[in-house]
Amino acid sequence: MEARNKIERPRFDQITKHVTDSLNLRMFVGTWNVGGKTPHRGVNLREWLKSPLTADIYVLGFQEIVPLHAGNVLGPEDCSRATKWLSLICQALKGNRHDDSDLPANHNDRQQPSKSHLDSISIEDQHDRKSSEIFWGLNPDSCSSEENSSVHVRHRFCLAASKQMVGIFLCVLVRADLYQHISSLKASCVGTGIMGYLGNKGSVSISMTLYQTTFCFVCCHLASGEKDGDAIRRNSDAMEILKKTRFSHPCKILGKPVQPDCILDHE
Repeated sequence: MEARNKIERPRFDQITKHVTDSLNLRMFVGTWNVGGKTPHRGVNLREWLKSPLTADIYVLGFQEIVPLHAGNVLGPEDCSRATKWLSLICQALKGNRHDDSDLPANHNDRQQPSKSHLDSISIEDQHDRKSSEIFWGLNPDSCSSEENSSVHVRHRFCLAASKQMVGIFLCVLVRADLYQHISSLKASCVGTGIMGYLGNKGSVSISMTLYQTTFCFVCCHLASGEKDGDAIRRNSDAMEILKKTRFSHPCKILGKPVQPDCILDHE
């Protein structure tokens, strides 16, 4: 074609994308089946969330945040316990109250995230940046890696997304300066419980793009038991989750990256 149509081949440097600087980030990912129990006032999650070096992103999944009786499975969503767990997460990241003495005078200290923020994204809706809680966070036992000192490193964190299905609750909290670089936030819920589709078992998944990298976080509650066949049921649940999880996106725009539709499409 080049010879026949006399098309000049572009130089190599014209068709090669410029390599940009990489960004190294740390992510803390945790999961906890809380057995349907309401967190008591003295619960402190700092021991769970602490790490030798400060994390930039926290992804926390819970199972059985509500008892899995018929009223919770078939009735309206009970967000009150998710509110309490999220409040405890915020307190753990904030650190001790007296550490906030050097905050700016105009800082609005909101310790209790409002109920609306617990479902900050839906299966269809785009992420609303104005709806996120922003708070000061202090990673316990974190220190400056450059100076190798015991000075605590202070960060601001915000709730990027959260989603609940019956007793499954998944939330993603990010450093505030990274928040503006998150896009294409979507959620998908798959029920694999009673009758094969109710939400007492199943998954909640959150899809997002950070800069140009796509992430998918999946919080599962699979079939229980240690009898013969129970492992097969769990594997079957996992296959259903992989098959049925879908993230809806608006119509594809020419020149824009194609967003992932399912779990395995993500990087």
